[in-house]
Amino acid sequence: MNCNADDRLYTPKLARIIQASQLTESERLFRLRFPDGEGLGHKPGQFLELSVLGVGEAPITIASPPDEDGCFEVCVRKVGNVTSALHRLSEGDLVGIRGPLGRGFPLEELKDHDLLFVAGGIGIIPLRPVIKSVLARKSEFGRVILFYGMKHPDEWLFRDEFAQWEARGADVRVTVDRPVAGWDGHVGVVTTLLAEFQMCGEMIASLIVGPPVMYKFVLLGLSAKGLRDHKTFLSLERHMKCGLGKCGHCQINGVLVCRQGPTFSYAELKDLREALLG
Repeated sequence: MNCNADDRLYTPKLARIIQASQLTESERLFRLRFPDGEGLGHKPGQFLELSVLGVGEAPITIASPPDEDGCFEVCVRKVGNVTSALHRLSEGDLVGIRGPLGRGFPLEELKDHDLLFVAGGIGIIPLRPVIKSVLARKSEFGRVILFYGMKHPDEWLFRDEFAQWEARGADVRVTVDRPVAGWDGHVGVVTTLLAEFQMCGEMIASLIVGPPVMYKFVLLGLSAKGLRDHKTFLSLERHMKCGLGKCGHCQINGVLVCRQGPTFSYAELKDLREALLG
């Protein structure tokens, strides 16, 4: 029996792991499907609550575009009890899913815009479904530029897909924070890539996901380039816990990130004290 919208919010629905791939030492990608074949029905930028039976649940960003053959993906960093237990699971195992939850990126509002994506580290995870969705409908958007920064090349997530994105018309630029043996690409934090950024005008939007310190300097750089606050979007998914606005863990002033976000325009956040603090 299919779940209705309220059921999806409060009652976990079992999903089966159909593929599990180790991407880095800490991150593992899981491809999931509901046994009844029903799609997740999410929008890029939304998240879900994933539960490992007998252990607990955690909010996890959805890492894939909407309803790829009824499947959906999550990329999970091993950092706590639930995520460690998930890393021990294998293909064929079952997990619980609540969601999709939250507010995604407003892609329909961004048609005909040039899009600048700025990702730091695991910030590429929530941006991946947006990038793939946009490139699948490339004629509806303008230029697609991706700046991706990481501490070390070993942390590069979805590395094989970057060439595919370039082949589909994206301008992709990758950097590592410090010089590393064997790395012949750009060196410097991701904000150093903004120095070469030449886009300007009303029909530009930026989508940014990364650590809080990155937000601060990327926002300063984009502001200096003339990008508008209402067309700059960020994700605050790191604050969330229950996903329903009940526990208050993600509250920032009067805003509940899990219900009103996790994606926000900078215009919505700039006057919220503590919104972009770690």
